[in-house]
Amino acid sequence: MQQEVRNRKRKDLIFALAGLFSLVFAICTLLVLVLDLWTTGFGRIDYNFLTSFPSRFPAKAGILSAWVGSLCVMLVTAFVAIPIGIAAGVYLEEYAPKNWLTTIIELNITNLAGIPSITFGLMALGLFVYKLQLGQSILTAGLTLALLILPIIIVTTRESIRAIPGTIREAAYAMGASKWQMIQHHLLPYSAGGIITGVIISLSRAIGETAPLITIGALTFIAFLPTSPILHEAPFISFQWLKDSFTVLPIQMFNWVSRPQAEFHVNAAATGLILLLLTLVMNGIAIAIRYRFRKKIKW
Repeated sequence: MQQEVRNRKRKDLIFALAGLFSLVFAICTLLVLVLDLWTTGFGRIDYNFLTSFPSRFPAKAGILSAWVGSLCVMLVTAFVAIPIGIAAGVYLEEYAPKNWLTTIIELNITNLAGIPSITFGLMALGLFVYKLQLGQSILTAGLTLALLILPIIIVTTRESIRAIPGTIREAAYAMGASKWQMIQHHLLPYSAGGIITGVIISLSRAIGETAPLITIGALTFIAFLPTSPILHEAPFISFQWLKDSFTVLPIQMFNWVSRPQAEFHVNAAATGLILLLLTLVMNGIAIAIRYRFRKKIKW
């Protein structure tokens, strides 16, 4: 008996050491990659690099059209995916009957969260570009990435709502609240931290996607900005920018990496640093929001 206990402890130790080695190896690899980006591209980042258009001259090239395009695409993605994803998650968790149909829907949503992103690009190419005639536009890109992150938002919303104790629901019903009042005033506020965290992490994934945007025809070189959404005369708001062509930071980075000149590789490294910084900032915001909500809410 004692020998068997010692064998199990030895196996646990071996497993723990193997896991620790894997973790250290992954972190060291990531640090080496980030350090390489830093040493290569940090010196290239300046005001002119952020406010200049791409150019065939590496020293004059910038990422103005790329980061503006990323901002516009992410705006459309968030506007479409967040309300639909949260509403679908609430419906499936609180309203949908538990039968074979909802089981199939839930299974497909879970599967969609793990399929390759280029699959969404191919679907968007056939549906948005050819069928609905939306063209290779910012609207098409935003809808494509919205479909990509929609399953993640739905799953995150359901898990956040499911984590709320049942006593909260029972107490709301005991006070005479309807189902929607219980959801609006109790479930959603208490689960908001987890939901917002999932939303921001989903958006941070979408901002780095390249394959689906290349599939729908995103351009690799753009020397102009989308149409301004603000007009100087009535109706003062324009949606023409949704139909404009676009490029994004990952595609601009891919374009420069594919060129033979070393100077363009430096530009690509600088773009990678900015993209990494944006992702870290978004994840940091998600962590801060989650911490704030957990500290604010007292069970």
